[in-house]
Amino acid sequence: MNFLKILKKYVIDTQIYVSLMGTLFAVFFMKEQNTFRFPSVFLIFITYFSGYLYTKYQYTKHFFKILILNAIAGVICAFLIIHNHNEIRLLKWFIIVVLGLLYNSFFLDVYIRKIPLLKVFYVGLVWALVNCWLTLPEFSFSIFLTSFFFITALVLPFDIRDMKSDTVKTFPQIIGIQNTKYLAYILVFISSILASFYLDHQYALSFFLTSIITYILIYYSENKRDDAYFSFGVETCSALPFLFLGIMKYF
Repeated sequence: MNFLKILKKYVIDTQIYVSLMGTLFAVFFMKEQNTFRFPSVFLIFITYFSGYLYTKYQYTKHFFKILILNAIAGVICAFLIIHNHNEIRLLKWFIIVVLGLLYNSFFLDVYIRKIPLLKVFYVGLVWALVNCWLTLPEFSFSIFLTSFFFITALVLPFDIRDMKSDTVKTFPQIIGIQNTKYLAYILVFISSILASFYLDHQYALSFFLTSIITYILIYYSENKRDDAYFSFGVETCSALPFLFLGIMKYF
């Protein structure tokens, strides 16, 4: 029990875990496209980490410190891109960062998170752009759709978790928990079908196995479940394609 509390406090609550999961999801597609480079991995992790810290702490007394940290992270990211890539990659990264700011920023009168039902699709959009555009020389529509549908599906269980506290209308509040699960099932199914058509065999199989685990976690998603079920269990689904791929390559 103490270990779980420590894990939640220093890994999950600090946004390290979700940032790592997003990074591993991107690495999966980088490996499939033969574009894997450690500077790119570091760039993606810093981008996710600073973005999630900004979202979590912008209404707290720690926000000024987070702004300084984000400024340092931005300089590091810009250096990584200029040193290892080119100006086009820098522009792509900048656009994705701006999209992240539009999601939830206190200085905007209306930001994306305030718009009913749009949040789940917007998170899927940003994560998909990292996978299909930031790390590739050309935009990959197949990777975009595969990532978009899968991540959108993963956001829906979090809406189930927060349905009693969300002030903006979400799918569970409007269509109910069960119908929200059906929607998530459909999105995961579409994503796995796209993966089977467009990814190499081992990668498609990894994605299929991930879909099975994701179906199970969606099925048991309930508002009464502990936060760790979502922040650790459901969140891990985005890293499962990479983990299953590693297992298959090892054996």
